[in-house]
Amino acid sequence: MRSSSLVARPSLYEAMNSIKNHWVSVRNHQRSFAEYTYVYPVISRRSQGLSIGVNLNPDKICNFDCVYCEVDRRSPGKAREVDPVRLQAELAELVDFVLAGGLAGQARFDEVPALIRDIKDFAFSGDGEPTMIPNFYDCVQAVVRVKEERALTSAKIVLITNAAGLDKTDVRRGLALMDEHQGEIWGKLDAGTEDYYRRVNRSPIVFERLLANLLTTAQVRPIVIQSLFLRVKGELISDAELEAYCRRLNDLARGGGRIKEVHAYTIARPTPEPWATRLSEEELNRIAEVIRRATGLEVRCFS
Repeated sequence: MRSSSLVARPSLYEAMNSIKNHWVSVRNHQRSFAEYTYVYPVISRRSQGLSIGVNLNPDKICNFDCVYCEVDRRSPGKAREVDPVRLQAELAELVDFVLAGGLAGQARFDEVPALIRDIKDFAFSGDGEPTMIPNFYDCVQAVVRVKEERALTSAKIVLITNAAGLDKTDVRRGLALMDEHQGEIWGKLDAGTEDYYRRVNRSPIVFERLLANLLTTAQVRPIVIQSLFLRVKGELISDAELEAYCRRLNDLARGGGRIKEVHAYTIARPTPEPWATRLSEEELNRIAEVIRRATGLEVRCFS
């Protein structure tokens, strides 16, 4: 086990904390902008600035049914399929709009004038699981083309995923292409046991498959583990469950998986289940400290 790093790096944490979780642009992560089907701008605390979202699930289909998911699945989605040509055209138009200062005219970005022209990343994060689509590689290629044509060399390409589809051949091709263009994978892990996973993520997919996918993916490149902690019907995650979660992280490391850091966060927007509620900053920080001590990993909190 690696030694724990409990001393914060000032530049990293100052950048993170300069973006406030109560700002409209942070709390409003709606995945619709103008008339676009696939792309949208948001201010992301985890990205430390402006992120261009790429929604590969406008149909709102997902293989998870997380108790905390803010996607309204009662209303119908949009396109059933993702057209990479249209995606690329929409993305190019939005990027040009952003670089020209167009977001300055949008009320929801009034609080962040210093952030609205600097694109930190392109994030595959939408109304479902991005890896469910059959043409993930083509969509990565569309983003790469826009990124290169606009010379956005420092912008990352981020995949925010529940890890269920990381073993698909087309997805692995897409990940390899991402690796060549500042790619980063944020893999979900909210639980340490199958029971708690079923309770919070409510997916029919076997928990061990997710763990295996995280391991094989992290053996190829460093990944970020993203974990949401909450109260379920008033109850915090138990000590035993948190210990099991930490064991899972240690198992990944022992298996040769490289974990860049852990993102520990809590509910930020309205949930479909009223009994799924957010943690306080103090509660989240206590959980993060347990993870640091048990694993030696760097843990960043987003309350």
